[in-house]
Amino acid sequence: MTAMPTREPARLAELTAAQLRGRLDEALRVYVTAMRYPPGTAQHRSPMWLEHTLRVGWLCMAAFDADTLVGIGYGYRGAPGQWWHDEVHRGLMLVDPTAAQRELADYFELTELHVHPDAQGRGIGKALLTELLSKVDAPRALLSTPEGPTRAWRLYRRLGFTDLLRHYHFTGDSREFAVLGRTLPL
Repeated sequence: MTAMPTREPARLAELTAAQLRGRLDEALRVYVTAMRYPPGTAQHRSPMWLEHTLRVGWLCMAAFDADTLVGIGYGYRGAPGQWWHDEVHRGLMLVDPTAAQRELADYFELTELHVHPDAQGRGIGKALLTELLSKVDAPRALLSTPEGPTRAWRLYRRLGFTDLLRHYHFTGDSREFAVLGRTLPL
């Protein structure tokens, strides 16, 4: 009987905005594949991801198998006037106006966290998330994730994220999302 070869753990690295720009096509391929979006999605998301690198508090972590990018996570300080902030504010105001003020007062928005499907199930998502959030200088982290029993959903729950909004529809997206939050540090 032959032992299965053990796979080296993915290497994590913090990326600067310039480093992400240099690997943007690769990062967007991970995103599109992980989210099962049509290939043209990357072309539309590219300018948005680049604009995000200019936001206050932007941080990015990547996971690599050898030199291949297999995971990406980034976020920044949320603020009024940003699309996600304003969408979540609108939703929270319908449910609990005091929660809208409290939750959106000072937070880090976990904007993207994706692991290529071929690399999932190895703890890469958890490693990216915990390393990224360990560098955040904000009292809370907020995120949105599609509703449903996914690996991402289970990861966020295991790490203590709780419901702020459930079955929420962002403008222009027919899918239901959950908006989750938790205090920092993890």
